[in-house]
Amino acid sequence: MNISKIDLNLLVYLDVLLREGSVTKAANQLSITQPAMSNGLKRLRDLFKDPLLVRTSEGMTPTKRALELRPVIRDVLSQLETSIQPEMDFDPETSTRTFRIMTSDYAESTLLLELIDTINEQAPHITLDLITPSDVTFHDVEQGRVDMAINRFDDLPLSFHQKVIWYDNFSCVFAKNNDIASKFNLDSYLKAKHIWVSKTGFGIGVGIDPNEVQKLGWVDAELTKLGKKRNIRVFTRHYHAALQLAKTQNLIATLPSRAARIYADDPELEITAPPFDIPPIALKMAWSALLHHDAGHMWLRRLIADVADSMANK
Repeated sequence: MNISKIDLNLLVYLDVLLREGSVTKAANQLSITQPAMSNGLKRLRDLFKDPLLVRTSEGMTPTKRALELRPVIRDVLSQLETSIQPEMDFDPETSTRTFRIMTSDYAESTLLLELIDTINEQAPHITLDLITPSDVTFHDVEQGRVDMAINRFDDLPLSFHQKVIWYDNFSCVFAKNNDIASKFNLDSYLKAKHIWVSKTGFGIGVGIDPNEVQKLGWVDAELTKLGKKRNIRVFTRHYHAALQLAKTQNLIATLPSRAARIYADDPELEITAPPFDIPPIALKMAWSALLHHDAGHMWLRRLIADVADSMANK
């Protein structure tokens, strides 16, 4: 194969085709007609001597050769896109850029409050568009339609860049007039009524099944290892709601300590360590390789890391 005869557009076509798994969707992404994309796929098949995408019961499925090509082509195009972008300085004092950040309620209630204060000081014209995890997909972040995801992640695509913002332990929160306050141990914890609160990942789904312990997260996973199970009466995705319910409804909230400390000055609430070990969680920021060298994005990442460090020292 003579590389000088390869149409670079074909590599762009293949990158989008493998990402979308559909000729129609790929054509829409590139703003070309479906026949033009179909012709591009035919030329790609001739070029690589491989069908690349095969129609199956699950739709268009990439061949082994296509799966081998995908990371190579994505890396080549990413480097090329970075190389041909004009070098532009980013001035936070004058920038009117909007940053779209996918963030959990946990991160929004802790990190983002401090971050917004700092941005208002350093970049008064910048806008933040905060999006919930269920609003977006990995694909949105990968394509740079979302600047960053800030959350606790079990798994991330290998193509993403990521950085740990901080680690956090867990705390139990309950009203000081809760009967458990006089004798707080594992036995009384298990007999009490609980609030489950969590929102992680992308595309969360429509609901929680209390019997699917493996999907309930860190707290219940550790109880399962002990052969125990707590009595969850309320499921919520909002930390402020969980803390208010703990205060008024004789319930216990077990949640990351930084979220618990939002109400540290409330005289009606007790905050204490759980009566069993729960491994710390990692709050991470993740972003697309397409934005890795963007000057404004680099400024935002440094700012987030600085704010997180300053919060750790408080």
